[in-house]
Amino acid sequence: MRSQFDNDGMRPDVTEVVSQVSDAFRRNMKRLGPIIAGLIIVGLVLTGLYKVDPGEVGVVRTFGAETDRKGPGLHYRVPFAQSVDTVNTAKIRRIEVGVSSEERATAEATMLTGDENIVEVEMTVQYRIADPSLYLFRLRDAEETLHATAEVAIRSLVGRTQIDDLMTTGRGRVQAETAEFLQKLMDEYESGLAITEVKLQAVDPPEPVRDAFHDVARAREEKEKLINQAKGYQEDKLPRAKGEKEKLIRAAEAYKEERVLRATGDGQKFDALYLEYKKADKVTRERLYLETIERLYSQMPKKIIIDEDVAKGSVPILPLAGIVGSGAGGR
Repeated sequence: MRSQFDNDGMRPDVTEVVSQVSDAFRRNMKRLGPIIAGLIIVGLVLTGLYKVDPGEVGVVRTFGAETDRKGPGLHYRVPFAQSVDTVNTAKIRRIEVGVSSEERATAEATMLTGDENIVEVEMTVQYRIADPSLYLFRLRDAEETLHATAEVAIRSLVGRTQIDDLMTTGRGRVQAETAEFLQKLMDEYESGLAITEVKLQAVDPPEPVRDAFHDVARAREEKEKLINQAKGYQEDKLPRAKGEKEKLIRAAEAYKEERVLRATGDGQKFDALYLEYKKADKVTRERLYLETIERLYSQMPKKIIIDEDVAKGSVPILPLAGIVGSGAGGR
């Protein structure tokens, strides 16, 4: 009865249809098989390609275990068997302690100093990823761990520091020691992070007494300024005084040397003159007399020399014209 139903054209034979479809599929697979295989291979190749940008490191995992690291460039991984996590190791990142995105985190910022004063501290920490493997696989949330550890580190240092030192000259020391302590803790946690800088943005007393503390800080700064000015004045005056002292000593030594040499020369001159005098005393006396008269007359502005015989019987004339003229000119 089934065969008769099929022969009447009411419904095709299922076995024959399946056979025809199978034959058609086999014939098409012979032509489309290589194309499909090629598409699959191309898809696998494209899926496995990945790029690592400059400043990044690609951590390759095979079935979940780290097997390789790749530098910047184009690389290939085995699809479904390998995965790659890229980490930027050159980027400088930052977190803030005591400051929230909208308003100051007062509870986090409030700390107790070594002399039992309350201060509010705002701090920023700059860091970078030094070891991608530790960063990815050792801690669940490295940034959150860093934030909590930074708060522990700054509280530890503030608790050992006097408030005056913390607000003035000791701030740089606290920053350096906090960075060192924080790096030590993060290394113990195997975080893979490197601390590049710790900066205290603000260190203030509580709001009700803030103005008074600032006045004290300004007074101390003014004190340090005056002390530095005095030291600068001292450093300026002392070298000048020492230089003036050396100058006077050198001048005195030169004067002494000059007087000694002059006295020695005068003594030698006198000795030489005495020897000549002993040889011819009259001639020497005459020469000394003439030299003395010449030296004296050379200092006189006007000289009139008259023979003694001519001067006898003459009337002395005073140079009144010159004296009167000089007097009139003076008036």
